[in-house]
Amino acid sequence: MPDTISSPDFAARDAAIAVNSYTTVVGRSTVPEERFRAYWRDAHGPLCARIPALGFYVQHHFARTQDAHLWPVIDGVAPLPGYVLDGAVEIGWPSEAAQQEFQRASSILFGDEQNVFEETVAYPLPTGSTTVFDREPDPIPNGPDRYDRLHVHFTPRAGQAERLADLLRGEVADAVATAPGAIKVRVHAPDDHDNSTPNPPAPNVAHTVVAERVRLVVLEVAFTDPLARRRAFDTPAFTATLAAQRELAQHITAFPVSGVFTFVRDSALTTAGLRGSRVAEVIRDLAATNQVADDVVGLMRTGAPTA
Repeated sequence: MPDTISSPDFAARDAAIAVNSYTTVVGRSTVPEERFRAYWRDAHGPLCARIPALGFYVQHHFARTQDAHLWPVIDGVAPLPGYVLDGAVEIGWPSEAAQQEFQRASSILFGDEQNVFEETVAYPLPTGSTTVFDREPDPIPNGPDRYDRLHVHFTPRAGQAERLADLLRGEVADAVATAPGAIKVRVHAPDDHDNSTPNPPAPNVAHTVVAERVRLVVLEVAFTDPLARRRAFDTPAFTATLAAQRELAQHITAFPVSGVFTFVRDSALTTAGLRGSRVAEVIRDLAATNQVADDVVGLMRTGAPTA
């Protein structure tokens, strides 16, 4: 197993994301899954990426099935019944002013959601999220996830959201960080979702949630492979956190990630943001360096060849 514990930590690169939001998504049941995911990556993604002032945009596509050991079994804390998602989106901005500029221009984006989304639910993070550590060298992954990654949604018990977030950023992250094969821990502790106001304001798409989903704390955790994940969860340091998880969480629901697709990083379009995610994947896989050279990028951005 690779020695990830001594690998470089790239967590500081997320410091530029001062304000962000975490949005859960469910695809339309009437749209074939392959078409849904293709549209999300190659039509909706580049559209979102071009909205002014966006600083960060990544799609996490979830798998409906994987294995039986995504998260340890904790007595009295079950997954939230009926909670099924197809993915999550993180979008971020370097400032509140940039977020407001994006929101003023975003009606063209939200009008597109109805084509493939049954439900989108945005959770605001006005002070950003916390990347505790990140040993993934690639800042702009685009394709099937090369790691074993989970988004774990914690429904906090009444009044316990802040303590739960502290637990995940502290003892849980520390236990994971010292386990062989650990790659990343990032924690989102958003404000409550407001069911009274469509958020995001996309027409003909559901935006309301059950009471257990109004407040969430989300853990993104990644390992080199599923064996590393299960071994990490069996360590004494991690099992020592289970009692606190039981005390603070009402439900824990783990979602396996099948693909990660980055469209904007540091306020700049990636090749996926400029050309579409699958096109960017083909360009990379075929080593087509001319397609990412300045003259081609300039042509694709402006429609005019460089002099």
